[in-house]
Amino acid sequence: MEFQLDKINPTKAIDLYRGMLKPRVIENKMLTLLRQGKISKWFSGIGQEAIAAGVMQNLNNDEYVLPMHRNLGVFTSREIPLYRLFEQWQGKANGFTKGRDRSFHFGTQEYHVVGMISHLGPQLGVADGIALAHKLRNEKKLTAVFTGEGGTSEGDFHEALNVASVWQLPVLFCVENNGYGLSTPTNEQYNCENIADRGVGYGMESHIIDGNNVVEVFTKMKEITESVRENPRPILIEFKTFRRRGHEEASGTKYVPEDLMAYWEKRDPIENYEKALMDADLLTKDDQKKFTDEFNEEIKTHLKKANNAPPIESSIEKELADVYQNFEPKNLPASTETNHIRFVDAISEALKMAMQKNHNLVIMGQDVADYGGVFKITEGFVDEFGKERVRNTPICESAIVSAAMGLSINKMKAVVEMQFGDFVSSGFNPIVNYLAKIHYRWNQNADVVVRMPCGAGVGAGPFHSQTNEAWFTKTPGLKVVYPAFADDAKGLLISAIEDPNPVMFFEHKALYRSQRSDVPTNYYTTELGKANLLKEGSQISLITFGAGVHWALDVLENNPDLSVDLIDLRSLSPLDTEAILSSVRKTGKALILQEDTSFGGVASDISALISKHCFESLDGPVETVTSLPTPVPFAGQLEDQFLAKSRLEKALIDLANY
Repeated sequence: MEFQLDKINPTKAIDLYRGMLKPRVIENKMLTLLRQGKISKWFSGIGQEAIAAGVMQNLNNDEYVLPMHRNLGVFTSREIPLYRLFEQWQGKANGFTKGRDRSFHFGTQEYHVVGMISHLGPQLGVADGIALAHKLRNEKKLTAVFTGEGGTSEGDFHEALNVASVWQLPVLFCVENNGYGLSTPTNEQYNCENIADRGVGYGMESHIIDGNNVVEVFTKMKEITESVRENPRPILIEFKTFRRRGHEEASGTKYVPEDLMAYWEKRDPIENYEKALMDADLLTKDDQKKFTDEFNEEIKTHLKKANNAPPIESSIEKELADVYQNFEPKNLPASTETNHIRFVDAISEALKMAMQKNHNLVIMGQDVADYGGVFKITEGFVDEFGKERVRNTPICESAIVSAAMGLSINKMKAVVEMQFGDFVSSGFNPIVNYLAKIHYRWNQNADVVVRMPCGAGVGAGPFHSQTNEAWFTKTPGLKVVYPAFADDAKGLLISAIEDPNPVMFFEHKALYRSQRSDVPTNYYTTELGKANLLKEGSQISLITFGAGVHWALDVLENNPDLSVDLIDLRSLSPLDTEAILSSVRKTGKALILQEDTSFGGVASDISALISKHCFESLDGPVETVTSLPTPVPFAGQLEDQFLAKSRLEKALIDLANY
């Protein structure tokens, strides 16, 4: 290996050496502790230290970096106190996740580090969002995100690169090509010579760097980082390196040919660099020992502090309290002045007023800019807010949801429009595994609203008609809102945007242009988690939401003899359990109506809730009325038969007569 030491000054030469040596010394200690049974798991980066050292010494401390679980050098380069890292790995209080996640699965705003999740790919899109925030604020900052060659096979990789290229975002996509994805060699992962070659397909500059040569890493990254700060753009960088230990220590390396392992052992980044420094009279044996002893002493001191820290303590109340960011919503009262407008217009009003109030709010979605979205909700927005804040996106729901998460990390707000709620399945992973869990994991909020045009009754067939709220009410950390009236739609959407937690906001397409209400003209909020009692009665509690509210009103109008408490839930998570239970205790009978299919929906959970808490008050079985357990059909007769609406009247009368 050749090191062009003439390209760096002596001080930087030693800084790079120390930057590699420290994580190596820590790792050697961790491997000893692992053999002693004092830690449970370790993901080793031995042999790859040059990448983190060379990259990090070109980043400013206020520039975000998104590392992988083999990038210990990222954390040590940011000078995170070792006792905090040790307590993180031990699941203690001074770690970054309060014992809720392990190893490097954490982030910290204090050090501008955003840790990975095990699904790998979403962090690439998160980097896009962080960089987008910098670009919108005209800040000369970049974002660096790491992945392995295995992660480049995921769709998120391709989506994130495409978005970054289309939007010209200052992101450094750092791919550590270390030979194996767990045990799968590169020739079984992709069929091109170099991962960097993929940059051509995205119109993106790319580079190949020897990831074991710290001088090459540093000098080339210096040129790249300085250039990107002045001329924001994404760059794909492939670092050629090798993973010399198992994916994690229990995996071993028996699958690696001996000659291949021997080749890379000879290319050890630290041993070779030490020799080059000594040959150039920049490092002595005494220096090497002094640095190693210094790091060992630091490790010893901080390990003692971590080991002496008490086991983490918590309670059910604390755990539940950290699922969401604590937020005391401001009550913004509705004005007495109203306009009689459609549901769709109320949604548009809420978005426009929120954009006017929150200059850090960005709307993203397919066709939302000049076209105004397929339902024309954002029509005209570009004229007022510009295409920087009203952003058309490629068809890549996962990357856009991840980018929304990145915007939140970098102090902005995002509203993502799913063109149809059905398409959220393509962005499911970052919603349920990133947005939903991030506050519980490391105290980072996800200030993101995902708008979900949903529902049947409009002849749109299996892929444009689902009402899939139960996918998300199951997931702790998400709020789920589902209005039935235009005035609620406006107030609830404003509340969702004000709320710093992730909200799935369902908008029934059949209500867009059929439902009209007197809607206050001002910027007002409607409290999330509060049901609305639309009718009062004594026979039955009819509990529903969305289009189901209007089906229920039609049936009750045709059956004036029925005395019914009609509850419009409005929010499904948080759920107004008190409104439900107090009504059922009064009437003694309950019917839950949902448009979703029969098994595993919200109705099932509400039924169980009632059965548990109102058992002694019940005068009949808890009834649920749902749609058929089939995909949503297209033909009108089939759709009518499918929908719960067709079975509501009989079920309600039968329960009244029970």
